[in-house]
Amino acid sequence: MDVKEAVKTAIQHVTDLFELDTNSNVGLEEVEYTDHPAGWYITVGFSRPWDHQRQGIGSALQPMQPKRQYRVVKILEDGEIKSVKIREQDA
Repeated sequence: MDVKEAVKTAIQHVTDLFELDTNSNVGLEEVEYTDHPAGWYITVGFSRPWDHQRQGIGSALQPMQPKRQYRVVKILEDGEIKSVKIREQDA
């Protein structure tokens, strides 16, 4: 499995897995290849409906910048998805 196939598979899997949440802004964040076991760590970012928070009176005049959720999908060379984990956000 090449990197483009791995990315498409990861994004589709995250989209399908979290479809009930009506997520938005789904996209590729990071890609890492690993030798043991051979495969890919693909980080997919997205925003959930509750990540669109507005605070205060002046916030209505400012564009919303939703928080991002991140999931790391482990995909083996043969296309098998081994895991989907939450990526801790940087402090």
